[in-house]
Amino acid sequence: MARIKGAMMTRKRRNKVLKLAKGYWGAKSKHFKMANEQVMKSLTYAYVGRRLKKRDFRKLWITRISAACKINGMNYSTFMHGLKVAGIEINRKMLSEMAINDAVAFAALCDIAKKA
Repeated sequence: MARIKGAMMTRKRRNKVLKLAKGYWGAKSKHFKMANEQVMKSLTYAYVGRRLKKRDFRKLWITRISAACKINGMNYSTFMHGLKVAGIEINRKMLSEMAINDAVAFAALCDIAKKA
């Protein structure tokens, strides 16, 4: 029986990794072993980065809302508590957009939160 070698699949797998490593500096884009190490590290960074992005945006939204609350004479925590008591369910992303683009509507929300 003939011996089967995996040359074609090995080459395809290596080329796939080298394609992902395109644009890396030096041997990291040319040599399979170094490219493979760098691609694995890059994919890990990408995975972690997708989670960090969510954290960073939430932090940014809260900072924007807090600044707008201070302009309207209250702090962030009392504002959010007031909205919750009043039964207004708007997420932080939309509140942040309102704080930037529609100051009048945000001031109205602040009044509602104060009364609640």
